[in-house]
Amino acid sequence: MLKLLLCLVSSMSLAVLVLQLRQQRLELNHQVNQLHNEIAGQQARLWNQQLEIAVATAPNAIAKTVSNRDLKMVPRSPLPAQKANWIDAQENPDAE
Repeated sequence: MLKLLLCLVSSMSLAVLVLQLRQQRLELNHQVNQLHNEIAGQQARLWNQQLEIAVATAPNAIAKTVSNRDLKMVPRSPLPAQKANWIDAQENPDAE
């Protein structure tokens, strides 16, 4: 009789523990799904921002902005070529 009662109590405690673990797993799955949805929303917002940047920085949009504002843009002249001397760094200002 004592063995039967002990088996019954231990099986009930195991059943309660299994149900508790199952509940924790369900709650964690719910949290994971919420985070996944939040990440998907942030990703959609990021894609929209990237699209807006791509549209605003397209060459035709930049050319239109420059022509509408009547900006006097001149190309930069290239830097004069210097002979690089890697042994004597005092002659080369870029070797700092």
